Amino acid sequence: MSSFDIDNPPPRRRTWTMVERGLAAVGISGKMLVIAAPAIWLTVFFLVPLAVVFGISLSVKQFGRPPYSDLITFDEEGTVQLTLHLTNYLRLFTDNLYVAAYLSSIRIAFISTVITLLIGYPMAYAIARAPDRWRSILLMLVILPFWTSFLLRVYALTGFMRPNGVINQLLGVFGIPPVVMMQTDFAVYVGIVYTYLPFMILPLYTNLVKLDGALLEASADLGARPWRTFLSVTMPLSMPGIIAGSMLVFIPAIGEFVIPSLLGGPSTLMIGRVLWDEFFANTNWPRAAAVAVAMLVVVVIPIMLLQKAQDAVVEK
Repeated sequence: MSSFDIDNPPPRRRTWTMVERGLAAVGISGKMLVIAAPAIWLTVFFLVPLAVVFGISLSVKQFGRPPYSDLITFDEEGTVQLTLHLTNYLRLFTDNLYVAAYLSSIRIAFISTVITLLIGYPMAYAIARAPDRWRSILLMLVILPFWTSFLLRVYALTGFMRPNGVINQLLGVFGIPPVVMMQTDFAVYVGIVYTYLPFMILPLYTNLVKLDGALLEASADLGARPWRTFLSVTMPLSMPGIIAGSMLVFIPAIGEFVIPSLLGGPSTLMIGRVLWDEFFANTNWPRAAAVAVAMLVVVVIPIMLLQKAQDAVVEK
């Protein structure tokens, strides 16, 4: 059996000790090194682009390259002048188009999240209570749609819901007249729920699979009926999974562009489509940047509220 000599550690250990002492000499700890990688990633790929977009939102549209005015200008005497325009943000609150787009996006995202939760919770619960030999297969079936392109999956839904699609042809066999589904809010809800359902199931499954079965047995021994056990034991303990799954569905759904464009109609107004029109159709980069920044604020607020609620649940 080999022994470890404290006075004469192995060369690799001595090298690591010297590195630790060198980092400590300049005030860098191991915790700072662990945080450094995600902090640098967040700064380079989120904060810097966000600062650029925010700067563009404070400019005005002009013809040229780039199609927006400069924030910092220099005159002949070398004086630096900073010009900030808030007209783009004021337009968001005064123009009914943007207000309606934000409210419609929040409504569609919220309803889609609720529907996804109602469908995903029983599925996650069934997978968590399934035998071990079936659990991996069921999880693979949930993750299987991710192996296909997101765009192809949305296009596949059009083949089912168009007037001469699979669903209407099946209804015609029973003599039922065709149902209008394409270019409606119903099609948008179906597309969002179908696309983001795995994002709801996986956090719920991760939480429910850890649920102690003895708690359910104790509730049954005390005379509680199954629905009472679910409301008093299962649902409160699964609340972190519900909040996490709701966040994973609501946040991307509120800014969805592909699904409303392919499945929704002209009356389906979402902020992602408005952002696309401002950027490409109107070539109004400052207005599009303001819409993007405002949308980020709209998304951050529910994240903070849900995170606060999740922390309160965990503390209990």
